[in-house]
Amino acid sequence: MRGTDNAMQGMKPGLPSFVGAVPLLGALSVLSGCAVGPNFTKPQAEIAREWHTQGDPRLSTQAEVDTRWWRSFGDPSLDRLVEVAARQNLPLQISGLRIVEARAQLAILTGRQYPQAQALVGSAAAVGRSENSAAANPVDFDLGAIDRHFLEYQLGFDAIWEVDFWGKYRRGVESGTAGLLASVADYQSSLVSLTAEVARTYVLIRTFEVLIEQAQENVRLQEEGFRIAEARFTNGATSELDMTQAATLLESTRATIPQLEAGLDQARNAMSTLLGQPTGQVEALLAGPKRIPVAPATVAVGMPAEILRRRPDVRSAELYAAAQCARIGIAEAELYPSFSLFGTIGLQASTSAGASGNLFSLGSLFYSVGPRIVFPFLNYGRLKNGVRVEDARFQQLLVNYRNTVLKAGQEVEDALTGFIHAQQTLAFQQAAVKAAQRSVGLALVQYREGAVDYQRVLDAQRSLLEQQNNQAQTSSSIATNLVALYKALGGGWEVRRNQPVVPEPMQAEMEQRTHWGDMLSKPRTQETKTVSQPVKP
Repeated sequence: MRGTDNAMQGMKPGLPSFVGAVPLLGALSVLSGCAVGPNFTKPQAEIAREWHTQGDPRLSTQAEVDTRWWRSFGDPSLDRLVEVAARQNLPLQISGLRIVEARAQLAILTGRQYPQAQALVGSAAAVGRSENSAAANPVDFDLGAIDRHFLEYQLGFDAIWEVDFWGKYRRGVESGTAGLLASVADYQSSLVSLTAEVARTYVLIRTFEVLIEQAQENVRLQEEGFRIAEARFTNGATSELDMTQAATLLESTRATIPQLEAGLDQARNAMSTLLGQPTGQVEALLAGPKRIPVAPATVAVGMPAEILRRRPDVRSAELYAAAQCARIGIAEAELYPSFSLFGTIGLQASTSAGASGNLFSLGSLFYSVGPRIVFPFLNYGRLKNGVRVEDARFQQLLVNYRNTVLKAGQEVEDALTGFIHAQQTLAFQQAAVKAAQRSVGLALVQYREGAVDYQRVLDAQRSLLEQQNNQAQTSSSIATNLVALYKALGGGWEVRRNQPVVPEPMQAEMEQRTHWGDMLSKPRTQETKTVSQPVKP
């Protein structure tokens, strides 16, 4: 490519010959307007027209889903936890770094549309010719026409540009743009999942705290029953059996408390990890009333079709399909001839006989410029099968998109069903707890008076603890189903729109190591679009 062969060296430098290649460059540039391969169109997916539970007074399809849905619980502790997690969660930061990676990758693909090889070349070599080589002429050596030992210098510029005649490089940019947008959608999906997981873990923590308080309250109640049974046994009013039965129930209830405390500690450890903190540092953020978050009276769910726009994972599935569609065009472009322009210009001189050795003189100028065509016609089906591979992958992603939409609808319906039925259950469960509390009071009074045996007291106390636990679990189920519903609806990612995806301390660390410009802090222009616009052939 540097034009060092004898034929090129023998050419006299002349401007008209060099300029003669310019019209060819312009002609190929004008022709490079088509792009092979399919253009991406938004895939179709079936989705229900309305939710099965539509019409329930607790649901609203008219209002938009709250972008800060966790605040609907009215719990400041939960609000703080979500805020900290969005700043410090490590997997979310990894998702943000994938966006930065995709930005850089898109810049590489964009650069391939321009001359693919551009290099300044310089060399200095000491040359020694062999007397015994086939190219050597002993007569020339004897006459001194050729020096066996001389120095050679060269300074030049090389360039190669494969004209994007079939749109291969434009399809690459199209694929990279869709890939960048997909990484943004993945980041938003991670944010939705993180927020939901923080809220779910918070509900679990509060549920364990309520269960522990209820167990401790029942221990105090059962201790009173044990004292009554012990007093009656001491006075000879009953047998030792009543006292041992009371002790059995009391100790079994006490035994549940360490188990519940272990579950509470594990839930707090999980919360610490979500917040990107070592274990044992989350207690200060959990300050506040130990109660299970209460769902609002009305929940905005919107219409089913809105999840196609709102859920990031649905948009991500569409964008990955768009990126793969462009790769079909890239593979198909390999089937056709490629047109390239190459050029070299530089200075060359040597100290051999008959040469001045002056590198920086007009006579040292050399150049080589022209077109090149490459047609891989004997590929034995390799290139065609490459297109088929990309097409099969594209079809897989189209099917995956439809499946993602179906699963999104199912997740919303499942969460709606669980939320509504848990609320219906809670009303009955509250009545059951009141009745159980009344039964325990009556049983203790009657046992103290000798009207009933202690078995009646035992049954009433066991039932009370069971009903209280069921009520707590039902309240927890309402909250967790509501969290699952908001996650299924795809809400919550909007609060981080147009915000830096890499924390500032990490930006400083990366900038110190590598020059990033504004890639770390500012979103690219393409990230404001929904899907990359395909190139029309």
